[in-house]
Amino acid sequence: MTAPAYQVFVAALPDVCPTDRRRMVFTADAAGRCEVFTWDAVTCQARQVTDSRGGTAHRAIDADGYVWWFDEDGNGGGAGEEEGRWWFRHFDGGPRLPGLPGAPAGQARGLAVTADGTVAAVVAAEQRTVALMGRRGQVPREVLRTDRPCRLGGISPDGALIALAASADDAVAVTVLTPDGRTVATLPGPGLWCQGFSTLPGHRELLLVRDLGDRYVLATWTAEQGLRTRHWCAFDTEISARWYPDGRHVLVRQDRHGRSLLHRVDLGSRRRHRVPTPAGSVLDAAPGASGAVDYLWTSTDRPPLLRATDGIALPPAGPPVLVPGRHTDRWTPTGSGRVHSLLSLPEPGGAAPPPAVFLVHGGPADHDRDAYDATVHSLVASGYAVVRVNYRGSTGYGPRWRNAFPAGVGHTQVADLEAVRADLVREGLIAGDATALWGVSWGGYLVLLALGLRPGLWQAGVAVKPVADWAAAHRATTPALRALDVRMFGGTPDEVPERYARASPLTYASSVTAPLLVVGATRDTKCPPGQIRGYLDALTDAGVPHEAMWLDTGHDGYDGAAHVAVLRRSLSFLRARLPRPAPRAPERPPTPSGGPRSH
Repeated sequence: MTAPAYQVFVAALPDVCPTDRRRMVFTADAAGRCEVFTWDAVTCQARQVTDSRGGTAHRAIDADGYVWWFDEDGNGGGAGEEEGRWWFRHFDGGPRLPGLPGAPAGQARGLAVTADGTVAAVVAAEQRTVALMGRRGQVPREVLRTDRPCRLGGISPDGALIALAASADDAVAVTVLTPDGRTVATLPGPGLWCQGFSTLPGHRELLLVRDLGDRYVLATWTAEQGLRTRHWCAFDTEISARWYPDGRHVLVRQDRHGRSLLHRVDLGSRRRHRVPTPAGSVLDAAPGASGAVDYLWTSTDRPPLLRATDGIALPPAGPPVLVPGRHTDRWTPTGSGRVHSLLSLPEPGGAAPPPAVFLVHGGPADHDRDAYDATVHSLVASGYAVVRVNYRGSTGYGPRWRNAFPAGVGHTQVADLEAVRADLVREGLIAGDATALWGVSWGGYLVLLALGLRPGLWQAGVAVKPVADWAAAHRATTPALRALDVRMFGGTPDEVPERYARASPLTYASSVTAPLLVVGATRDTKCPPGQIRGYLDALTDAGVPHEAMWLDTGHDGYDGAAHVAVLRRSLSFLRARLPRPAPRAPERPPTPSGGPRSH
């Protein structure tokens, strides 16, 4: 089978120049890489700004019309997860210049520019977080250096306050600082997400989302009034929020049961109403003046489209794609509640149920959406059913579902995958003797764990950049992920070794019987290569049939070539190990237009 052409796609709206809505900057496919482009809404012309070896994703545009981007290695090499720096050039062209010369090289953790040109940036450098402030093209001053993993949560319009956002579950979820590093406020977690300062001149109001245990609500903070929880504005599933330019209204994007809803909230009158969007998923949404909303919409059978409620011309989407198959939902009853799945079936073509591939999402604080996925497209076109399960721990189903790990890390999720498989087999929707698992990152971890815990149940597995040994991964990963491990397991590997061992696929490697393809990345700092090699050695020692594939990339990537290579190898692997799909499958799948599955 010939691998499909693969277009890199980053699920974000264009950034709009604050003083000229006609000028935008966005990321799009450039010969298989994600690169930065400008867009002129008057002439409807796009111009490529960056051209790096490994692709570019982080970008911004300021009020003076300067385009910013982050070179991953600081010299245009774009080397995945290596250290880089911010650069800029004008929307109309001109030289490429260092944005914050003299700033430490690192990994981008946010950048914002006020209307008067004050720049705030956060980088992760040498296992520490560094917050910086300055002016475009000038040496910045260091505001804060800390061991705590943080990102830039926002800057007030006058540049007088910046917010640093840690994990929502940290004891201090948000820290508000002055430019000289003085702490104005610390806002406690757990369950507090920073959404940014109002952009209205003269305002210093910070928008937040709070988890109250059974619902999510909007909250705001000012130095004068402190933290105010808007209990009247509650949602039963996860939300994100952005200020409208008027500083009074808020646009809320709600993830609910694999799809999205938009709401316009008036904080003054305590009213809210729905913003109409088609059924499917809104991957990103941004409010504009006069109530306008730009949003990025998709569904399983429709590649992402950019839409604007005020009719302004947005950058064009990729070519139209015909997605084969029938796409529906399935709710599987279990003793712990109903498990929701997105089911894609190939067109009928035989009496027997089709073989099935369970695509296991990453996270765990994420979910599978009614959204286009090139892997789903390719599998269905090849004659496979595809099942995407939003197991316990997934977002989009409320706080209790997100925090439900009664059987322990990994074991709870594997139980949900098994329950959905049994339900679909019982109903005759998929073949009981031809089911495989395919996952990336945390999803890849669950693939390995499921094959070890339930040998014989699954007929094949594909694990891409997985966690295979929790203790070894913990010691080699990033500070942010080490902190997440401690929260998830209740301690470090030295403090609770039995919990890490019980959750680790390495513990069950000798029990695996299904053929397994494991894909690792040599420069992966999230799921480090060493712990994957240790797991592969354990499979070899146990005589377990397996294949290994190595990518010279980091965990996340902006180059489509690596994704095509994995897709091609994985489809070939599955074809050789599952009963051959019905003859209706084409020899060459349709050309998908999609992007890498996220961690």
